[in-house]
Amino acid sequence: MQALKGAHIHLRAIEPDDINFLFDTENDSSFWEVSSTQTPFSKHLLEQYIANAHLDIYTAKQLRLIIVENETDKPVGMIDLFDFNPQHHRAGIGIVIIKSAQLKGYASAALTLLISYCFTTLQLHQLFANITSDNQQSLALFEKQAFKPVGIKKEWIHSNDRYKDEILLQRINS
Repeated sequence: MQALKGAHIHLRAIEPDDINFLFDTENDSSFWEVSSTQTPFSKHLLEQYIANAHLDIYTAKQLRLIIVENETDKPVGMIDLFDFNPQHHRAGIGIVIIKSAQLKGYASAALTLLISYCFTTLQLHQLFANITSDNQQSLALFEKQAFKPVGIKKEWIHSNDRYKDEILLQRINS
């Protein structure tokens, strides 16, 4: 699908061959804060997830796409739509880029592709993201893509024996 292909990366559906990539990424505890995970995932559980990943976004209310580097055809991250609400034409976005691929523009490219897909193909009216106030890179990434901070959830995330505020950002398609 051309809509999900950029100059350096493309977004694709999850494949059974992604099991090791998912296993390594989902079990990287440094990502758990943003995914609200507290325990490791087994390969068996991830295989079940992959088996159901074919479900339509209108059924599952979520969509996970693998971010793949064009040059090497290797996965470098994942981008998710969650809390998809077709009645109100909105969805949340989350992005994870593996450590070795960070700071190379992949998150920005993936976000650009997904925003276009959401507003043109899915006909969404708005997108949102929840980002901790100390995650300056992610805040800058989303603000660069015209997301605006609209609220603060005070002491929303408990991590490393302290509480963090979470910023709610929205982008409305007008």
